[in-house]
Amino acid sequence: MQKQEFTITVYTENQIGLLNRIAIMFSRRKINIESLNTSPSEIEGIHRFTIVIQEFEDVVRKLCRQIEKQVEVLKAYFNTNEELIWQEMALYKVPTDVIAEKVKVERLLREYGARAVVIRKDYTVFEATGHREETDRLIKALEPYGLIEFVRSARVAIIKDSSGFHEKLKEFEAQEPGEGVIENEYLGKGTEVFSM
Repeated sequence: MQKQEFTITVYTENQIGLLNRIAIMFSRRKINIESLNTSPSEIEGIHRFTIVIQEFEDVVRKLCRQIEKQVEVLKAYFNTNEELIWQEMALYKVPTDVIAEKVKVERLLREYGARAVVIRKDYTVFEATGHREETDRLIKALEPYGLIEFVRSARVAIIKDSSGFHEKLKEFEAQEPGEGVIENEYLGKGTEVFSM
């Protein structure tokens, strides 16, 4: 059995310090985070973390359970690449004079589905989306033409077989609270209790 790529999706309240506490869980286990994206989710006030790692499935399962123990975390899922629809966005900066002179470069960019974002006298910035292998291939293709700079975003992913966290949250809210009476002790008042 070998390590494979997993994407962990965490739904959480947007609280200060939570990202740090989650990152510490990875560093304690000596797990390298390949990619990390945080963004609002489909539910107002709920954020979504998308974390990509290379690890064994049993380790990822335990890690998700640990992440869910954080008070602000509502749910943590893990998926393989086959269970997701995902993309990354990349920006490439190349000299404008090379683009203007070489028809090959324009054809190459069209072939990779890249589009111009900024065109200046000294440089042009192109944007492309796709899987990491696709954006890496375009780097290799642009290097001979004087690639000045390159940057890639973190992964954004949607789980294929999911009706969305919004539905799960509705199910959770629909569940009736427990009917039993819970006895609680007052702090510092010995045996005196109150009921909820």
